[in-house]
Amino acid sequence: MAGASPAPPLWYHRDLSRAAAEELLARAARDGSFLVRDSESVSGAYALCVLFQKHVHTYRILPDEENFLAGQTSQGVQPKRFKTLLELIQLYLQPSQGLVTTLLFPVEREETTEERDYSDGEDEKPPLPPRTASTSSSAGSAPISPDTPPENVTASNGLSTISHEYLKGSYALDLEAVKQGANSLPHLNKTLVASCKRLHGEVDKVLCGLEILSKVFDQQSASMVSRMIQQTMSQGGDQELEHLVTKLAILKDLLHSHTLRLSSGSVPAPKSMGSWILSRGLGKTLDEMAVTIPHDIYVFGTQENSVCDKEWVETLRCALKDYTETDYKPIAVQTLWNIKILCYLFVIVCFLGNKGAVGVSFMFNGTSFGFVNCHLTSGNEKIHRRNQNYLDILRQLSLGDKQLNSFDISLRFTHLFWFGDLNYRLDMDIQEILNYINRKEFEPLLKVDQLNLEREKNKVFLRFAEEEITYPPTYRYERGSRDTYVWQKQKATGMRTNVPSWCDRILWKSYPETHIVCNSYGCTDDIVTSDHSPVFGTFEVGVTSQFVSKKGLPKSSEQAYIEFENIEAIVKTASRTKFFIEFYSTCLEEFKKSFENDTQSSDNVNFLRVSWSSKQLTTLKPILSDIEYLQDQHLLLTVKSLDGYESYGECVLALKSMIGSTTQQFHTYLSHRGEETGNIRGSMRVRVPSERMGTRERLYEWISVDKDETGGPKGRTLPPRAGHDYGLWHDESSSSSLSVECSVGEWLQKLGLQHYEAGLLHNGWDDLEFLSDITEEDLEEAGIHDPAHKKIMLASLKQQQQQK
Repeated sequence: MAGASPAPPLWYHRDLSRAAAEELLARAARDGSFLVRDSESVSGAYALCVLFQKHVHTYRILPDEENFLAGQTSQGVQPKRFKTLLELIQLYLQPSQGLVTTLLFPVEREETTEERDYSDGEDEKPPLPPRTASTSSSAGSAPISPDTPPENVTASNGLSTISHEYLKGSYALDLEAVKQGANSLPHLNKTLVASCKRLHGEVDKVLCGLEILSKVFDQQSASMVSRMIQQTMSQGGDQELEHLVTKLAILKDLLHSHTLRLSSGSVPAPKSMGSWILSRGLGKTLDEMAVTIPHDIYVFGTQENSVCDKEWVETLRCALKDYTETDYKPIAVQTLWNIKILCYLFVIVCFLGNKGAVGVSFMFNGTSFGFVNCHLTSGNEKIHRRNQNYLDILRQLSLGDKQLNSFDISLRFTHLFWFGDLNYRLDMDIQEILNYINRKEFEPLLKVDQLNLEREKNKVFLRFAEEEITYPPTYRYERGSRDTYVWQKQKATGMRTNVPSWCDRILWKSYPETHIVCNSYGCTDDIVTSDHSPVFGTFEVGVTSQFVSKKGLPKSSEQAYIEFENIEAIVKTASRTKFFIEFYSTCLEEFKKSFENDTQSSDNVNFLRVSWSSKQLTTLKPILSDIEYLQDQHLLLTVKSLDGYESYGECVLALKSMIGSTTQQFHTYLSHRGEETGNIRGSMRVRVPSERMGTRERLYEWISVDKDETGGPKGRTLPPRAGHDYGLWHDESSSSSLSVECSVGEWLQKLGLQHYEAGLLHNGWDDLEFLSDITEEDLEEAGIHDPAHKKIMLASLKQQQQQK
């Protein structure tokens, strides 16, 4: 039996973030202060952080093929290897070992139960372990600390030792017996019996526990359970293995029958879900005509849902068919405890969930979507724990393109939707809350809503959006009714107060210069099986097509380029290392890196200004050079350090407004692990060759419906509309014509030049019919001086004239 591994040293802070490590060292405020944390860039590696002259220096500690540890050294320098992290640190506690200073003062971790306890007092479920082979552990095994060599763990495994001894000695005896005509393997039997001795005791404990449960909850079957257990106790002797197999078979049957009984006693799915599916109820809802039009995608998220997955999938599928008269195929279902997320669509998805959340993601043509359903810690006072839940999910949920692992999930998708029982409460006296609800005055309550307050402080959901709330708090109702809030609950620890709150929310985050509109956001008032009212939201979202260039891959003379004149970033750090930038985009064959920054300066010890000139910045070549393709693309940037290759901030830029023959300015914020860590600005341009400037107009219309006998439409039909596929429209034309019914603003938006609308309207060019006579001089008078932009407009107007 393996002994407990030693506790990790207090200077080892596990998965502490880089920013938090710098804060702890700054608080220590003594040269030689140090701590060790997990590396953010390399799995299984560590980062040694040392404070010297108010600056933090970071050294990477990497494992080799034999799991020995070594500090990262300059090229040509032979690294010293250590079996454990403790041995390595002990060396650097001695002077003159190559660090900027000797390690003098260990900074101990500030672990508290409030920070890491994920139970909420109602359902004591621990978080799932990470689903990677390097960190998961089986039941009964001791965790591996930084001080425990991996080879020691294998040696302490009792089963592997017994098996090894059998193969080394007794195996030959059994083999010889078989050659002599024996029909059994006595030595192997003894080995298996010895290996399974502990398992006998564990099974007996479980069987006894089931016997007690059956007497308490299921008296009818209690006598049968007792009889079955007595049979297993009476066996023994030479038939030890058969005895164990019998026990396991009985255990399986008992667990199966108890599971069925417990499931049958759970709360069933509501009989009618029409209000949820059709977004009817309280708050912002769809109008009666829009309700009849089905959506392309339905994503359902539930918490405390004990209905089995198969039944829940079929229940929702049937409900969708009943209310939309459309067959939807379930393409993703993911469950964590009683948290479920289910997606109906016509594409393939990837999914994974942990830490109190489940998620799905997929590509819809050229647009990426992510959906996260979570259930955070409950309790009025547990704001910090909910914030930590969110940050853990943001960092650890494996979702989306694996090439974007440098970015958290809030930047991996064109559109990310995050919903569930977030459990944030209202900080107000219960009687005041009830009075405001009775008067339907929600604004004073929203001002004390914990989620709104935490978002204002940039603690959670950085730069996410939420539609205005115009419906009453969705929690905590009396089951079976929506007239009464039950705000007191008797617990073993005493009376617990649950003030009415908007626990159930839907938020989203989209890339810049994309189209998304929330058409409804409310709650149902007729589904009463839970103490929460289900929340719904419907969205109109722009999607890009799978673009195929009619001109094929660009020749060298037709290649588009993304060029940078300069970039300047201000990052939140006490480090003074050098930095480089990595560029990611679906329009690039692979990610690209800049050279290290030219200059850096600091007016504040906690911030660093770093700059790159055009010589240090690489020119990017998109795989396609057509302007129509590039207008839909985005570029992701991450600023990384040379010493630890860890990110200090990430951002996303839209290429649409960067297209032109002159440089354009950009300025946006940097974030890392859900925290704003600085800002970045610069000058760049997307240079598109004239041969690739042509655009094609796409027209969309609502799906048509038949007329009934009276001649009136059975459903809502709307006129054709120009633009991207924002709703349930289909492509009717791939020609390059321009609809004369478009406004000047819509025409400019199609070309990606909407910022010129004010100038044109001011000069009287407010009608597309008259625009056909506009000249290059007229465009300049309207404030359009970029030659490439003028060329795009004139070419588009010429095409329109030719097709009349």
